[in-house]
Amino acid sequence: MSFLDRALRIGEAKKFKDYERRVGQINAYEEELELHDDAELRHATDALRERAVGGEGLDELLDECFALVREAAKRTIGERHYDVQLIGGMVLHDGAIAEMKTGEGKTLTATLAVVLNSLGGRGVHVVTVNDYLARRDATWMKPIYDMLGVTVGVLQNMQPYEEKRAAYAADVTYGTNSEFGFDYLRDNMAKSLEEKVQHGGRPKPEEGESPYHTYAIVDEVDNILIDEARTPLIISGAPEQAADLYVKFAKLAPILEPGKTPEGMDPRMKKQFVADFDYEFDEKHKTVAITEQGVAKAERFLGIDHLYRAENGHLVNHLIQALKAQSLYQRDVDYAVIDDEVKIIDEFTGRILEGRRWSEGLHQAVEAKEGVRIQEENQTLATITLQNYFRMYDKLAGMTGTALTEAVEFMKIYELPVVEVPTNRPMIRDDYNDQVYKTKDGKWTSVIDEIETRHKAGQPVLVGTISVEVSELVSQRLSQKGIKHTVLNAKPEHAEREGETIAEAGAPGAVTIATNMAGRGVDIKLGGNDEHLARLEVAKLGLKPGDPDFQTHYEKVLPTIRDRVQLAREQVIDAGGLFILGTERHESRRIDNQLRGRSGRQGDPGESRFFLSAQDDLVRLFAGERIYKILDRLGTTDDEGNEEPIEAKMLSKQIEKAQKKVEEQHFLMRKHTLEYDDVANQQREVIYRYRDDVLEGRDMSEPAREQIGELIERLVEEYTVGDFVEDWDIDGLCPRR
Repeated sequence: MSFLDRALRIGEAKKFKDYERRVGQINAYEEELELHDDAELRHATDALRERAVGGEGLDELLDECFALVREAAKRTIGERHYDVQLIGGMVLHDGAIAEMKTGEGKTLTATLAVVLNSLGGRGVHVVTVNDYLARRDATWMKPIYDMLGVTVGVLQNMQPYEEKRAAYAADVTYGTNSEFGFDYLRDNMAKSLEEKVQHGGRPKPEEGESPYHTYAIVDEVDNILIDEARTPLIISGAPEQAADLYVKFAKLAPILEPGKTPEGMDPRMKKQFVADFDYEFDEKHKTVAITEQGVAKAERFLGIDHLYRAENGHLVNHLIQALKAQSLYQRDVDYAVIDDEVKIIDEFTGRILEGRRWSEGLHQAVEAKEGVRIQEENQTLATITLQNYFRMYDKLAGMTGTALTEAVEFMKIYELPVVEVPTNRPMIRDDYNDQVYKTKDGKWTSVIDEIETRHKAGQPVLVGTISVEVSELVSQRLSQKGIKHTVLNAKPEHAEREGETIAEAGAPGAVTIATNMAGRGVDIKLGGNDEHLARLEVAKLGLKPGDPDFQTHYEKVLPTIRDRVQLAREQVIDAGGLFILGTERHESRRIDNQLRGRSGRQGDPGESRFFLSAQDDLVRLFAGERIYKILDRLGTTDDEGNEEPIEAKMLSKQIEKAQKKVEEQHFLMRKHTLEYDDVANQQREVIYRYRDDVLEGRDMSEPAREQIGELIERLVEEYTVGDFVEDWDIDGLCPRR
């Protein structure tokens, strides 16, 4: 551990002593508040609100406010915040990231910081990864807010203007990162003050404060501020060019032959090397390079004499994008074709990224490759990176189960420290060493055998895959073995049953195949989810939540189902708890940790193990040679000729090094994206500030005079270069009419 790490740990220990002291102070209110009726709780919250508006610091109000929120939660949704959740709430209020393991109740924890920070009347934004979670979390926590007089709004995609404006006017607004970001861009394209939604009718803040961006809590903060931050938010306008050329290049790409420059070649020889292939692609960096032979072939195919003439410049981009689509972007891995439309698959969550498209013609190139309708390339009207959007908030906080591996980036980019919040109960999950095989066939044979063994023993198994393609391969093999299972991946028929699939994943002998588990928002409970199963039982009667008789039937069947689930839970615990089986290491260690974190919630038993092969993409691209040498030295087969796995620590270290390499590479990509946007951001801030001033009817004569003066100065300098008057271009500066 470095000196800096040790120093940070000392500071953290001191902070935790303060947190523990405050937990004692919050708990001291509990006995008194239990005697209050609901109206008195509301009155006490209103009194805190008056003190906050009057200028009293939120830190002074924290103990009483947290105690009120806890009491409201007990009365309305039957859940009492654990002491560690109170600590999590303090971390969020401090403007830091609370790393809380899966099942520790992040959604409930957030209510503490939300209510406290809403007291000043400026509005709090709670950011989630999808519309479903925004709607679910707001509805779930609303009874707590209602009791304390805190209004709640929810943003949804394609929401009517009036609903959206009302959502922003509420004390707390739940919505997705992209919805908040796009609303900001749309507001700054508005032609009148009434068209803007984000300020929700609030008065403009004091000088130096962010307009309407006071405080945000980002759920699954690593997924939003790290993974999704590689792609800026873009609002597009009218098409820039027709798309017929993409079809032509989609026919050219398969004709060109890929190859590879020999490794270890002396740099001096590279200049003399003549490639006998048409292009080279690099899977690590997602780039392609065309050779002279490839250029000549392309020129013959296109019927032009020189690809690199100025007038043919756009054709070069078409060619590069077509080759990328051909060699680097795979169906059911990077994208899916749904209803004759190419849709991007989020590599970190396994979900379809609705409304997102690759830029620079890549999306059109993939559409041409797949033979679906090509949507014309649009012109960018407004854009911002997620980093620059979230850095506008006066105070930013986040929560997730996995942030420590990216702590340096959170600090460098967002100045957000990561605080590891202790679990309510000790973690007792067993995480076994990786099993590494020489070939994919050896790995898949062992994976299916392992699933079959645990399934027969009545142990639930969650199988983690990194792509739709692999999830369907495992599904096919399990079907051949006659093992009942469910699949959760980006395809609509699976995604629609997401809540049901996860709720049933902890049942005895259940086998669930999932493409990444980030931001699923539902816990896997051992034995099954009694509340979800009760809702399904009532649904069989043709009733749904909100119907007059739904609650009556629900309360009637719940006790029976609860008893059944308890028996199933005991059976699962005896079998070892939920078993996590990873079929491949993800490029990010964090995503692997998210998968593991699905087991062992709230002190439950559980196990996890990853099955890898030397032919997996991560190993092959970033740690190939070293891994192959170790496997050659240690690899063996059993009496039947099957591969024996290797569990050497040196293998795990090499694979972790490979993951760190990729993480560093992705960090650099995000850093460069941000550096480019920082330049535009300075201009964006100035222009948007001027637009606001104009829309608000402010006197713009002074800035107008400044701009006119600066323009005159630039023009005079441009046309009066040199020391001699006869060299000046007076006619150019003051043209005669």
